[in-house]
Amino acid sequence: MSGIAGVRERELEPIVDERGWLMEILRSDWPEFEAFGQVYLTTARPGVVKAWHEHEAQRDNFVPVSGRIKLVLADTRPDSPTEGEIAEYFIGERNFRLVSIPPGVTHGFKCISDDEAMVVNVPTTTYDYEDPDEIRYDPDTDEIDYDWVLPDDRVHG
Repeated sequence: MSGIAGVRERELEPIVDERGWLMEILRSDWPEFEAFGQVYLTTARPGVVKAWHEHEAQRDNFVPVSGRIKLVLADTRPDSPTEGEIAEYFIGERNFRLVSIPPGVTHGFKCISDDEAMVVNVPTTTYDYEDPDEIRYDPDTDEIDYDWVLPDDRVHG
């Protein structure tokens, strides 16, 4: 469970039968749902970090659907009661979870599985190519007190 104000999470339960399985990722009647912007899939190869990102208006709704990730949230909001807190989630196969990240919470993830990780995001707004709602920091920024522990031969971005 996250201690960061405004973060919502839900354990996801695959519905399994002899044909395979189905898993609901985000429903409009769940409290985690705010609005629909778009759906996209992003991947990371083993050991790769994709960080840091922050949005002013957009809420992200992350669900890893293949592989495993370490999702890290940093509360960098100066007006937040949990300012400065870091939360880690080890999620994906064998631990399916929806993590709903509010605007202003800086976040990123690292693939921790032996195979490429696939993450579905259902943000509350569409991506604006001309004026993106995205603030980026390098994974090793001094702005966030966190060490991704990257091996020398791995890349991040």
